[in-house]
Amino acid sequence: MSSLNLFLLSLSEIFGDFSLKNFARSGNKTEFIKGSAGYVAVIYFLIKCLKQGNILYVNGMWDGLSALMEGIAAYLILGEKLKTPQQYVGLGFIVLGVFLLKLGGISY
Repeated sequence: MSSLNLFLLSLSEIFGDFSLKNFARSGNKTEFIKGSAGYVAVIYFLIKCLKQGNILYVNGMWDGLSALMEGIAAYLILGEKLKTPQQYVGLGFIVLGVFLLKLGGISY
């Protein structure tokens, strides 16, 4: 499975989530359209990833990478923070999980 497709899958989800958050707060229909386009891209890249890996592997990698990337983006761009040190440890476990999945190679 292409790491680029997995990265673009996660990036599309982040774009969609940020746009839909803006829509939810402002009611701006342009943000809704952008968010919807982000999720159309999610479907496209998910299909590309599933051509080369099984659902369990692709979903685990996508969930982990997306959570990590979106967490960093929310922290840096939106200034959002977690409430407890344990929550940051949880993000560390996500990183560990993605690393361990990657070590095993792609499952078909």
